Amino acid sequence: MKLKRLLIISIVGALFLSIPAKIPTNSAISIANAEDLLEFNAVLQENFDEKNDFSNSVDVSADNSCLNLSAKSAFSMEYNTETIIYSHNETERLPIASMCKIMTLLLCFEEIDKGNLTLEEEICISERAASMGGSQVFLEANAKYPVKELLKSIAVCSANDSCVAMAEKICGDELLFTEKMNEKAKELGANDTLFANCTGLPKEPQYSTAKDVAIMLKALLKHKGYYDIGQVWMDTFKHPKNRVTEISNTNKLVKFYDGCDGGKTGFTNQAGYCLAATAKRNDLRIISVVIGETDSKTRFNDVKTTFDYAFANYSLKNVVDCNNPLEEKIVISGAKNREIAIKPSRNSDVLVKRGDKSEYSIQTNIYKNLKAPLTFGSTVGELIIFKDNVEIDRITLITNERVERANFFDKFKDIANRWSLK
Repeated sequence: MKLKRLLIISIVGALFLSIPAKIPTNSAISIANAEDLLEFNAVLQENFDEKNDFSNSVDVSADNSCLNLSAKSAFSMEYNTETIIYSHNETERLPIASMCKIMTLLLCFEEIDKGNLTLEEEICISERAASMGGSQVFLEANAKYPVKELLKSIAVCSANDSCVAMAEKICGDELLFTEKMNEKAKELGANDTLFANCTGLPKEPQYSTAKDVAIMLKALLKHKGYYDIGQVWMDTFKHPKNRVTEISNTNKLVKFYDGCDGGKTGFTNQAGYCLAATAKRNDLRIISVVIGETDSKTRFNDVKTTFDYAFANYSLKNVVDCNNPLEEKIVISGAKNREIAIKPSRNSDVLVKRGDKSEYSIQTNIYKNLKAPLTFGSTVGELIIFKDNVEIDRITLITNERVERANFFDKFKDIANRWSLK
């Protein structure tokens, strides 16, 4: 059976090698060089596997030291709190191949949020964008394509031609867009990252780390529009004159792992097989990154292992809910109402490991010399959260109502009420 699979793979691979890179086909993968052939063969092998469960024998209930991942570098964290679940050489600078498209997508969605782009807007494809090799959807030069479809092709099948088209639309030039990528990396705190292009195709110098990739993926996941394309398994990319390209997601976990709804693969000879992925079950979202795996299936196995370990051993505990005003109320000088309701400005969650018996407590610190009037949501103090008497978070306290200034009649009424109480 294995011999039969290898024979089929070799035949199909040879057929693709005989196709010139510029000729459109119904494949989402262009076999432009030996590196792409290796990745293509790996994808074929996975598709021939009947179950695709990427199974392993790791006891996920044990300590994370038992995970024994094969990656050169790996990093796993919880999304909300950024609590580290697993790390191995997470700050080592390494090539990350097409995982750099996480940043490309992030900048595109930021432009949409700013109103500079719309998903329905059509982009005219340049000769340069259409000529890109490697993974592509075979865009036609001088043809127009909707932004949403271009973004989908980047997220799903790692289309280099779509990356360059979007870079040119946003900045006019891929080099300028790459500078924007590097600026955004520094803004996010991904200080061990340097981009050389928007595709991840080999070009020196360029590098990142497993930790930085996780930071960038978290930033991308804040954009709700990403989920519409990030978890697409298979789709049809439409070209002018009714030509189509069938695309399938290079991140196999969106199909074969419960809760996986996004991520990005990467491969070059220098980078090895890479994967950044996210999965969510109930309120718990995990981000995992592996760099430098020896084969495609192992990268999926290792990320699956970190997911399994996290979901088996951790839960998210809500310590402070911003939707619930505190029982404690405050007095503000000159206010019409004697007691003012306050609430935290945001939630505070903690990642709790199974069996953890830590105790959590909160302390309020109300600012002095507060005077009316105050608008709804005005800052009035801080809420400090402790875990086993150690501070772990500080949250701004805000008014949960508008604080109006008391007039003469309000003050008279207040004095009268005090007298009546006596």
